[in-house]
Amino acid sequence: MDLKSLVRTIPDYPKPGIMFRDVTTLMADAQGFKAAVARLAEPYRTEPVDLVAGIEARGFILAGAIADRLGCGFVPVRKKGKLPWKTISQEYALEYGTDTVEMHEDALARGKRVLLVDDLIATGGTAGAAVKLIRRLGGHILGAAFIIDLPELGGAELLKKDGIDVHALMAFEGH
Repeated sequence: MDLKSLVRTIPDYPKPGIMFRDVTTLMADAQGFKAAVARLAEPYRTEPVDLVAGIEARGFILAGAIADRLGCGFVPVRKKGKLPWKTISQEYALEYGTDTVEMHEDALARGKRVLLVDDLIATGGTAGAAVKLIRRLGGHILGAAFIIDLPELGGAELLKKDGIDVHALMAFEGH
């Protein structure tokens, strides 16, 4: 199945010059969604994964399905102020300014093996912040899985330089 053909491209969103890669069209296709989840989980099928951490918001959808497929738990990585319990936070750089992601301080126990999941890797800011949170809690990151890599923006390479195995189903040139 050609999953790339199920991704909608929206030009000039959210600003002129950006080609937004919309995975909601892939997720709306039952067979496409099932295939994407299976392909994202496959490299980790024989690994002892304890938890799948999903980055808000589309990463939640994927991570929950992958956790079910791998028979492990799910942990959310959320935007600041969205979690109801005590949290740890990590700030990261945006093109203009900063943002913050959080996890519950008891989201995972030291030594837990974690797979990080999101829909897309661009500059790597959000994923890199999630990696730092997981490591601060004592988690061991087995890898990071994405539907889409935007290689020109360098996020996957940054994660790889940090010792993270990166698995993406497809790449789109440009951003």
